[in-house]
Amino acid sequence: MKNVFLYLFLLLNLFELQAQTDTSYTVLSTYNKEIKKFPFIEIVKEKRYNNCIYSFDVVYNSIDSRELHLDAFYKKGKKPQPAVVLIHGGGWKSGNKLQMKIFAQEIASKGYSCFAVEYRLSPEAKYPAAIFDVKNAIKYIKANARKFNVNVDKVAVLGCSSGGQIAALIGTTNNNLEFESVSAINENAKVQAIIDLDGILAFKHPESEEGKVAGLWLGGTYDEKPEIWNQASALNHVSASTPPILFINSDMPRFHAGRTDMISKLNSYHIYSEVKNISNSPHSFWFFNPWFQPMAAFTVEFLDKIFKNK
Repeated sequence: MKNVFLYLFLLLNLFELQAQTDTSYTVLSTYNKEIKKFPFIEIVKEKRYNNCIYSFDVVYNSIDSRELHLDAFYKKGKKPQPAVVLIHGGGWKSGNKLQMKIFAQEIASKGYSCFAVEYRLSPEAKYPAAIFDVKNAIKYIKANARKFNVNVDKVAVLGCSSGGQIAALIGTTNNNLEFESVSAINENAKVQAIIDLDGILAFKHPESEEGKVAGLWLGGTYDEKPEIWNQASALNHVSASTPPILFINSDMPRFHAGRTDMISKLNSYHIYSEVKNISNSPHSFWFFNPWFQPMAAFTVEFLDKIFKNK
C-alpha cells in the first residue's frame, strides 16, 4: 500500500511539473517558423572561450523547496568585472536560461561576468514572481561578487522579448520597494544599465498588441486588471533613478511599444539612451546569423561606453 501511495504522489508531481512547463518557444521551433520568410538564416553555433569559467545550475534561491538556478560565465582576475544578467524570452510562459548561453559566452569573452537566469514562468507563477526572481538573482550575484569576479557597482540587466520587458521593468524600478520581495540576502537589486532586445515598454499602448499571453502572466485581461497592466509597464516607472538604456529592435513596432515615449521621458531626466535597429530580421533575431554578431557588437559597445568609458 505504501508503494501505491508513493506512486500516486510521484504521478501527481509529474502532472504538476508538466502543467508548469511550456516548451513551445525553442530555438528550433523559431528556426522552423522563420526559415520560410528568411531562407538564408543559420542558427548561431556555440563558440567556447577557454579564458572563461562556466558554472551551470547554480542555485540562487529556493522557494518552498523549488530551487531557482543561474548559469555563470566569467573570467578570474584581480580586477572585478562589470556584470550582465541575461533574461530569456518566450512570452512569459516558455523558454529557458540555456537560450542565453551563447550570448552570455560572447559577452563574457569581452570582459564581463555574465549570468543567465532561470525565473518562474506564467504556468507556474503569475506576475510579479518573475520580477522578484530576477531581482533576487541580482542580490545573490552581488552577495557572491568575489566568487564570480563582479563589480557590484556595475551591473547591467539584459533581456530578449518578454525578457526585455522584464529587464526594462527591473531597471526602471531601481530603489522601488514595491518591487522588492523578502530576501535573506542583505544586498540591493539596483542595476546601472538596461539592454532591451525587442521587449515592450507598455502593455496598453497604441503600438502594443498584447492580449492573451500577457493576460496569462498578468492574471487577467486589461479590463479585468488595468492597474496590474499599468504597474507592469516600465514606461510608467521612468524616473531620475532609471539607468542608461540600449534598445536593440527588429522592424516590428509592436515589439518595442512605448519606446518613443520612454526616450522622451529619459531625455527629460537627461538619461542616456541608444537605439539600434536590426533591419530585415525576425523578432527572435538573437538566435540567428547574420544578425548575432552585429547585435553582440552593439551590446558590448554600449556596455563599454557605460562601464569602461570607451
